[in-house]
Amino acid sequence: MAQPTVKDRVAAPVTSRPARRAGRDGPASSTHSLWFTPWLFVAPAIVVVGLLVVYPFINTLVLSLTDSTMLQRGAFIGLANFERLFSDPRFATAMLNSSAYVLCVVPLMVLLPLVLAVLVRGNTRIMGFFRTTFYLPVVMSAVVVGLVWTNLLGKQGLVNELLQWLQVIAEPVPFLTDRWLLQFSAMFVTVWMGLGYYMVIYLAALANIDDTLYDAASVDGAGVVRSFLNVTLPGVSNTMFLIGLLSSIAAFRVFSEVYVLTNGTGGIGGQNLTMTMLVQREGTGLQAQTGYAGAISLVMFVVLGAIIAVQLIVQNRQEKS
Repeated sequence: MAQPTVKDRVAAPVTSRPARRAGRDGPASSTHSLWFTPWLFVAPAIVVVGLLVVYPFINTLVLSLTDSTMLQRGAFIGLANFERLFSDPRFATAMLNSSAYVLCVVPLMVLLPLVLAVLVRGNTRIMGFFRTTFYLPVVMSAVVVGLVWTNLLGKQGLVNELLQWLQVIAEPVPFLTDRWLLQFSAMFVTVWMGLGYYMVIYLAALANIDDTLYDAASVDGAGVVRSFLNVTLPGVSNTMFLIGLLSSIAAFRVFSEVYVLTNGTGGIGGQNLTMTMLVQREGTGLQAQTGYAGAISLVMFVVLGAIIAVQLIVQNRQEKS
């Protein structure tokens, strides 16, 4: 039998393909008919975000423009709550305390966990023990931690008793009664609680640094300090920015530590009030002024947005340079 030539093959008719073209030769394929399928996966998240984030924000915005209280809806009063807010001495005190918290706590939260992560970076059992020990405060309740440090820093607490026994001081140090000592005590507790959390983040970042970079630095004669400055810091720069961002938000919104150390009073005369404590004081209880509390919350939102924007601008400039 003769074999078909190339010419015969070219001239042979092309058989129709079994596949159908959606929208032309037949009904739409299942992919086109189920265009909404991806939305089914994100719908629960959208609902949760809408109910727990978007709606409360819109409701807070509306409340800030009214004289609403816990027991009545209130009437529209425009920007009266904001005018009252900026003439309220408690707001000025709370803004000062929260801003001081950010300025003092954030640098420590960025640097100390990094140093700690470098020290416990090894895979030995003793390093694992230290990592677990440093992480324990993270899993502890902030209220429990506050109560522990309240007993430690009280006038009859362990710290004052130890200092008096060592004859370092003659009288108890007012850690919990002096305004600034109380503020710094709360900052210390915040740093103590957050060290382990940010240490774990730094450990993950350090694991991504190529060990050959340290080998090359040692060949060039770099010691521990130079290796840290020239290899470790550039390798975790993005992580440092992330931690700075997270710790800034957490520091400005601090509540539990100050609340427990002051027994809910905000210090003597309310001198240690923070922004979150002021919102809690104005927005809860039968005498709550929810409209005024909403105005304070919006100011907090604007300040936090400004902090985030400044940090993003600084990071972008550093990346471009």
